[in-house]
Amino acid sequence: MVSPPTRYLVFFQYFGTKYSGVMETLNDQSIVGVQNYLQKAAQNLKPIVPIKFYISSRTDTGVHALCNSAHLDIQRAPGKPAFNEKQLVYSLNYHLRPEPIRILNAYRVANSFHARFSALSRTYVYRLLMGCTHHSEIPVFERDLCWAPVGGHLNVPAMQDAAQFLLGTHDFSTFRSLNSETPFQSPIRTILQVDIRPSSGFLSHHYEHRGLEFWELKFRSRSFLYRQVRRMVGALVAVGQGKLAPHHIKELLEIKDSRAFPPNAMAPPSGLFLKSVEYNEADLDATVAPGE
Repeated sequence: MVSPPTRYLVFFQYFGTKYSGVMETLNDQSIVGVQNYLQKAAQNLKPIVPIKFYISSRTDTGVHALCNSAHLDIQRAPGKPAFNEKQLVYSLNYHLRPEPIRILNAYRVANSFHARFSALSRTYVYRLLMGCTHHSEIPVFERDLCWAPVGGHLNVPAMQDAAQFLLGTHDFSTFRSLNSETPFQSPIRTILQVDIRPSSGFLSHHYEHRGLEFWELKFRSRSFLYRQVRRMVGALVAVGQGKLAPHHIKELLEIKDSRAFPPNAMAPPSGLFLKSVEYNEADLDATVAPGE
């Protein structure tokens, strides 16, 4: 008798520079998605049915994840017990070894659980580097992991004032890029948190004399529109550079038109990290009896 599939939620991280994004792409492309590698690793578990990862949060080419999540169903051969969470993490990581992708945790979840639709919120962090007058001054260990806007220093208090206009529920049409899903997606989103705080770089205490400053912009919402975070960051940096005043953020929101977004202002993908995906703790409780 064939046993029913077991559903798991996995949390995973990746260095996004070498991938086309997190989502699956055709395998014959020169650069493929993180999902391609996750599913290739999962086939080594010898499931009866090919395993598909249902990703909670899409990220673009060059965007990183400290912690993304996905659910998957594993159906094993008759008589084979379900994997426990630790076995699953170790096995997937073993087969992912050549890639900068790591499984962090796994949880058995109910078959009604969905990694994308069960998520309560998502948190993104964007890393800025101030003090560089030329891109060649970016420390080599920070390559592809931050954005150093032209001109060196930014007016952070003005950026913090401007960020307050993004908090709450708004029509974010001006702050989204258009794609095939745009006609079917409401532009209304609720930003639960916006923070701009000083941060640190990799071993940056060893080169404090260079006067470089790292800052983090943090955004939390139940969900975001396509490239919304990168557009919000770009607009706030424009405020920091004096190209926009803080009240212009409010005006951009009120225009509700993606074509009104300042040209070439969107932040590059390299500084963006999906920090976490939040769930109800009750959904992650080990209430599903182990199949052993």
